[in-house]
Amino acid sequence: MTDHTTERLDRRLVGLGIVIVAGAFMSALDATIVSVALDRIGRDFDSPLGTLQWVSVAYLLALAMVVPVTGWSVERFGARRMWLFALTVFVVASALCGLAWSIESLIAFRVLQGIGGGLIPPLAQVILVAAAGPLRIGRVMSMVSVPTQLAPVLGPTVGGFLVDGPGWPWIFFVNIPLGAIALALAWIGLPRDERRRPAARPDMLGVLLLSPAITALVYGLSLVGGGGEGGGANRAVLGSVEVLLSLGGGAVLLVAFLIHARRGHPSPAIDLRLFRRRTFALAAGLIFLSGASLFGMMFLLPLFHQQARGLDALRAGLMLAPQGVGMVAALFVVGALVDRFGARYIVLTGLGLVILGTLPFTRVDADVSDPWLAGGLVVRGIGLGAASIPLTATAYRFLPAELTPRAATALVVVQRLGASFGTAALALLLQRELDRPGASPDAAFGHMFWWMVGLGLLAVLPAAFLPGPAQTREPPADAEQPTPVTGGRPQQ
Repeated sequence: MTDHTTERLDRRLVGLGIVIVAGAFMSALDATIVSVALDRIGRDFDSPLGTLQWVSVAYLLALAMVVPVTGWSVERFGARRMWLFALTVFVVASALCGLAWSIESLIAFRVLQGIGGGLIPPLAQVILVAAAGPLRIGRVMSMVSVPTQLAPVLGPTVGGFLVDGPGWPWIFFVNIPLGAIALALAWIGLPRDERRRPAARPDMLGVLLLSPAITALVYGLSLVGGGGEGGGANRAVLGSVEVLLSLGGGAVLLVAFLIHARRGHPSPAIDLRLFRRRTFALAAGLIFLSGASLFGMMFLLPLFHQQARGLDALRAGLMLAPQGVGMVAALFVVGALVDRFGARYIVLTGLGLVILGTLPFTRVDADVSDPWLAGGLVVRGIGLGAASIPLTATAYRFLPAELTPRAATALVVVQRLGASFGTAALALLLQRELDRPGASPDAAFGHMFWWMVGLGLLAVLPAAFLPGPAQTREPPADAEQPTPVTGGRPQQ
């Protein structure tokens, strides 16, 4: 049995982190690299914008559909088998995307790619949390987050180079060598799954309610927020039939799932009893707000630089880099701090830096200097890094190991819904500001950045209740614990 009481990151754990990083980085890079190729793909396949957006949306929906089955699949087949399966599906689908002969075939292969890509993030968390244990989880999460935080910075640059060079198929072909390396490392470096106990039958009704609910909600929010990777040109209005049907249908299915989930199941799609744990519920709520803040700002900034400041797309994309640099810088030190001092004061400090780094954008005009804005983004990135890693670590810290797969599923769903909701809400608010009579882009974006400040302030109160220094046990106010699965029936 692995001794989790030691605080040192041993070579075995560092090696495991490298194995997981190889796969996670490939998936994260792909999520950002495709956006720069959509225009060229549309021209090559002579596709209208309404069809072209499905290259992005199909991948996004496939991601949302597979997450609810991740926890059960780990319990049934083991984390190592599922990791190898996810990587294989992702690499094969990437090759097929590069070989696509029509826009319809590309969309179909993107669905397959999204199935593999959707499994990778929660599986990475399951594997690392199980190996690290509660005393080292902060540093392990920091270590593996550095490359994935670099992906949004590198993705558009690498994508532009490939599209202008060998052509858009290579944004998919590049995953073949990366995936081969990730698969080889995983085959050699991932420990064999321990002998598995028979898993309970999956909650098929729960999956059939939850997966379409998440898919419909994410799709509707992505339409309002700009059609996924395609950007604001694809944005739909909230009152359109497509958006209302998607959001309304998703909400109805979600309510039906919540009613069903209250009856209990030995292997639920999402174990709602996890949220009865105060620490887990606080961390999950803050992860929702963190997703909204990170992706909401990534939605606003390119539009701000292009519409208010008149920058071209490449320069606007490069202006996002300072936030990524700040996040990576924070990750090098935050993990050790949260393992030693707990999450509360680190997250509160991070939120303060997020608010401070956003303030320069609230009172800007078209002539504001790039260094002033870049400095604000570095500070904001440090704050986001200081807040995000402690939240993930805290969510897992007090959970029994057998509940990790279910927790990973829940946290990924929460984060993705937060990202989609944040982007959609900001898109609606921005459109309202721009439609005001006599409104200038400077003023409209200034108001939007004040909303981002407000989002940071909203997170301060729940963050104050996170575990503090030297707190090593679950707060006693938590309600009953979820029931671990030990076969086809609940453990008594």
